[in-house]
Amino acid sequence: MSWKNLGEKPVVQTPWFQLNLAEVELPGGRRLDHYLLRLPPVVITAMLDGQDRVLMLWRHRFIPDTWGWELPSGICDPAEDLVTAAAREALKESGWEPAQLRPLLRLEPSGGLTDSVNHIYWTDRAGYRGDPEADFEAERIDWIPLGQVPALIGEGKIRAAGTAAALLLLREQRNGRS
Repeated sequence: MSWKNLGEKPVVQTPWFQLNLAEVELPGGRRLDHYLLRLPPVVITAMLDGQDRVLMLWRHRFIPDTWGWELPSGICDPAEDLVTAAAREALKESGWEPAQLRPLLRLEPSGGLTDSVNHIYWTDRAGYRGDPEADFEAERIDWIPLGQVPALIGEGKIRAAGTAAALLLLREQRNGRS
């Protein structure tokens, strides 16, 4: 019962994404045109301290015109490995350098529209290196207790799906250790 991609034609190509038009064959033989968005991998980093707090960025996203807490994230350069990209983006956006990053989740946030994959890493080892290079990324940077995560999601203060999933999983894992 799988859909078959019979071929794609580029519609728009930028350094950040490619919009293609695909000819798709559905189960049963029917064919249709379907737009799809090709994106490079996204890396997301959760840095925890010894008090079960996570480093978060309070930021505005202009496309949906919303404010919310997010984990540091960014696009992986094709020449970089995922862990290196995650550490680079975290340092650039927060001023904190993560060490010994470990994989937490691999998510496909919108599989019906894009091939985007979020690679989420976590660590409990990070060192402050100074003001973030990309200080325009966040209005505020703060350590947020994992225990507050469900309420922040419920209040709409955490909107990013990858951030929400990562923090809920980390909270569950941390609660299960005691």
